[in-house]
This record gives sequence, structure tokens and C-alpha cells, in this order.
Amino acid sequence: MFDRFEKLVDPFERTELDVPPKGFWAFCWYYTKPVWPILLVVSVLGAIIAILEVMIFTFLGELVNWLSTESAETFFQDNWGQLLWMALVVLVVLPGITAIWETMFHQGLMGTYPMSVRWRVHRYLLRQSISFYQNDFAGRIANKLMQTALAVREVVTRIADILVYVTVYFFAALFVVAEASIYFVIPFVVWFGCYLVTMRVFVPRLKNVSREQADARSLMTGHVVDAYTNISTVKLFSHAEREEEYAKTSMMSFLKTVFLQMRLVTGMNITLTTLNMVLLFAVAGLSIGLWQAGRVGTGEIAVAVALVLRFQGMSQWILWEVSGLFENIGTVQDGINTISRERDVVDAPGAQPLSVPSGEIRFERIGFHYGKETGVIEELSLTMAPGEKIGLIGRSGAGKSTLVNLLLRFYDLERGRILIDGQDISNVRQDDIRANVGVVTQDTSLLHRSIFENVAYGKPNVEREEVESALEKAHALEFVRDLSDPSGRTGLEAHVGERGVKLSGGQRQRIAIARVLLKDAPILLLDEATSALDSEVELAIQESLFDLMKGKTVIAIAHRLSTIAAMDRLIVMDQGRIIEEGSHQELLEKNGLYAQLWQHQSGGFLAPVQAA
Repeated sequence: MFDRFEKLVDPFERTELDVPPKGFWAFCWYYTKPVWPILLVVSVLGAIIAILEVMIFTFLGELVNWLSTESAETFFQDNWGQLLWMALVVLVVLPGITAIWETMFHQGLMGTYPMSVRWRVHRYLLRQSISFYQNDFAGRIANKLMQTALAVREVVTRIADILVYVTVYFFAALFVVAEASIYFVIPFVVWFGCYLVTMRVFVPRLKNVSREQADARSLMTGHVVDAYTNISTVKLFSHAEREEEYAKTSMMSFLKTVFLQMRLVTGMNITLTTLNMVLLFAVAGLSIGLWQAGRVGTGEIAVAVALVLRFQGMSQWILWEVSGLFENIGTVQDGINTISRERDVVDAPGAQPLSVPSGEIRFERIGFHYGKETGVIEELSLTMAPGEKIGLIGRSGAGKSTLVNLLLRFYDLERGRILIDGQDISNVRQDDIRANVGVVTQDTSLLHRSIFENVAYGKPNVEREEVESALEKAHALEFVRDLSDPSGRTGLEAHVGERGVKLSGGQRQRIAIARVLLKDAPILLLDEATSALDSEVELAIQESLFDLMKGKTVIAIAHRLSTIAAMDRLIVMDQGRIIEEGSHQELLEKNGLYAQLWQHQSGGFLAPVQAA
């Protein structure tokens, strides 16, 4: 039975990846649409339960009157109809409706609702631009995702269920006590007014503190995760104490918000207890006065006092629910600031698939400055013939890696255009561009998964033999066979740790090369692809790299010039412009920047040079 209710909503439905709305209620509705029918049913059932519970109090009042006035001998004979109806309500109707409500709420909503939000937010964030992740902590972004999903659920369910239940319950109770005596309504209405004032004073303050607390919690988590992610750097510099202080600062900021929140909670609870005691005193005193005047009987007094006691129990719960509501509103608003951001790079409307039959690449007078007015890439034009292999050379900051990132469309050009086989990359799908380009960078990052999964990332539905062949060509199979992890997995099944931390830099590089070998894309980008390898291993896999390059258009970046000297053409960049091009020998004969860099190399690396 539970399984059926748990499947009422598919939390992993593949919906459109639109930018989430920035308005609070629009944002909540955007993520609530998949579950709104269940919310409606839960709200209606909650209202029915509230009415039935007040009916029970009414019956108890009538029962007190009956017991004081009816004959014991004929009691059941005179009242059997009402007794049977209330027995059905108490034993069958109310438990039955409550059971349906509980199942709909807990099985139909509590799990699938926030998971649906997480899934949709995660899908959107995966397609966010590179700059989005470069400007924030990964841990903080993940924390926002988790917090916001739960907060959206709490806001919507509290409004759709709890507030509906409370509202119906309160007005039904007023109707019942008004039937006994209109005077009973006065203390309840005054109490309710004071209760609203209490909420007006405390709840907005709690909301503001909660928003600050959510942000402080995310920052604290980000600082802690940052230290764990870079634990090797922390240990290399013996900076555990420095990281303690770094985290302590954010922890203290978070603790201040907790202290402020607890002060408000204490004041709120004291005020609420005072209000409840005054209500009890007022109803008790009024009951005595009305009873002396013969206006109410003991049954009506029993109902009024019972409802007061019920409200006392509910009032604390209601105030906390409302406080929680506004706390979660603050969390959602904080999450909107992170989640509802436009993507810097998006596919053009009607973007076409990319076809790469030959692999010609043209950069036509491109300009890019990372949002600045000048610098990085200036009026650069370059044409690469199909299957041509070029080496990009230049000092750090010359614009080499930026050129590669622009070809991958991690950023949009500020002017000019880039074409692959005559197709402007701004008019084709981003995923198609990257599917047709194999990349090995100097900063190799692996997923915290098995060796097999990391290598197979380059080709879906790959066979084990193909993975092993790629690893062998990358001279990685030998060390992979000896790997193991704390869970007892070995070889291809061994997990590599976060970002591949369990492997050396050279081992990670070889796994990355195996991944690209398996991908076998028509365009190949090598950004310091062998920088983490020792000379012996580099020499060993050089042949595999040249095999990989056959029939492909290749752009290779390396400071170790000996690794790219054999390319078809060498492009020398400086300050975002091409200043020299030609073969290795031609550039040496020109005696320009390339010749200068070549002369300054020691052991194949660039020595520091003075700026020209």
C-alpha cells in the first residue's frame, strides 16, 4: 500500500531546464507543480479532520449535559442514534481520514517533494556556466541545493496543510462556543488578536535571523569543505591551526545568529505562556459568571474549557510552525539568490547539432577580455586545416588556455566568431561541441568513482576490454591492476578518492589520457597534457599520443617545447595576439620570441624571462 502512495509522483521526471523564477512565490510554485494535486487533497483532508475534532468536543459537552439531566435507565434508549453516530466518527471516520491524510502526506509528499526539487535544481546547476562555479565554494552550492529543497517543502506544506487545519479549527471552535454563549467568543477573539500581535513582533525577526543563519551556515560549510578538499596543501604547509582560525571565524558568525535566534525564542515563549494563562483565567471566570446567571450549563462550560486547553497545546505548536514557516521563507529567499541565476552561456534558440566531417577550425577576428575593456585576446584570426596539428606557445598569460576555452565555448566571444567545418559554434549545441572535442589538461580532475567509470566517461556503454586497451595505450594498466581502496575494491573497480586524490599527478594524467583515447573525438586539445609525467613515461606514451592524433585536428599547448616541436605548425602568442607562426626550424631562423624561448630552455622547460 505504501509503495503505491510513494509512486504518486515521479521525482526524477525530466522537465524543461528553464531559469527558475526569482520571485519567492513564483519560485515555490515552479517547484511545486509536480505535487500540487496531492497538496490539494492533503489540505482538504486536514480541513475535514479539524471539523471532526471540534465536533467531538461538542459531543463531549452534550454528554456532560445528558449525564446531569438524563435518566440512567433510559439513557441509551433515548440517545442511541447520536451515540452510534459519534462512535462511528471516533472509531471509524476520524481514524480512517487521518490514516489517508498521514499516508498522503508522509508517503506521497515528504520524500518525493524535496527530492523532485533537488533533482530539478541539480539538473539546472549542472548546466550552469563555468564562471558560476569559479566564483563560489562547491560545498556552499551543494548546501544551498539541499537546504532550499527542504525549505520549499516546509513552506508549501505548512501553508497548504497546517495553516488550513488551524484556520478551520479556530473558526469551527468559535462557532461552537458562540452557540453556547456569545460572551465566550470575546476572550477567544481577544486572545487571538494578542496572539497575532505576538507573531507580528517575533516572527519577522526570526525570519531575518534565519536568513542570516542560512547564509552563515552555508559559508561555514564552504570554509570547512574547502579545507578538506585541499587537505594535502594544508598539510604540506603545516597550516592546520591557520585553517582552524579560518573556520572559527565563520563558525563564530554562525553562532552569533544562533544566540540571537534563541533570545527571540525565549521572549516568544514567555509571552505565549502569559497569553495562554490569561485566556484560561478569563474563560474560567466568565464560565462561573454565566453559570451563576443561568445562561450556560455544565456541558457548555466543559466544551469552552476543553477548547482553551486544546488551544494552549496548539498555540505553542502553531507559533513554532509559523516561525518555522518564516525561517524556511528566509532559507528559500537565500537559495533563490544562488539557484535562480541566468546561465552566462546558453544555446541559441533553435541551436543546430554540430557535424564534424573533417575538423577545420577558423578563428575570425575574435576578441575576449573576461568583461574587461582590454587584454587577453585581441583581434585574433587563425585557420586550421582539417587534420592539421598546431602547437600553441607563449608565456603564461599570453591567452593560450583562453583560446582553448573559447573553442569549447566555456565563454561567449565578445566579438568575432569561431567556426568548426563552417558552422558558427554560437549557433550549435554546446554539448555537441564538447562531444566532438577530446581534452587533456594539466589540472586533471577525476570523479570519486572507480577507475572503470572514470575512463568510460569518455564513451558511454563501453566494454571492459576497450577500457583496458585504452589504459594499456596510456601506460596506466600496470599501476591500475595494483590499486585497492578501503572498501576492498581492486583494479578497475577501485575508487580514486575526491578529485583523484589517491593517485599521483602522473597517474591521474595517464587516466585522463586513456579517457580521451577512448573518446576518440575528431578534434583534440592538449593543454600541458604531459606536464605531470616524468620524461621516461612521457616518452613511453608519446607514440600512443601520436597514434591518437592521426586524422584529427590538434591544438597542443606546452611549455616544454620539445614536446610540440614536431607539430605541423607552431603558433606563438603574446598578449592575446599571434606574433609568429611556422615550423620549428622556420621560427628558429626568424630569431624572434620562439627562438628566445627555445634558447632559454633548460632540460626542456621554459626558464623565467623578462617581459619584452
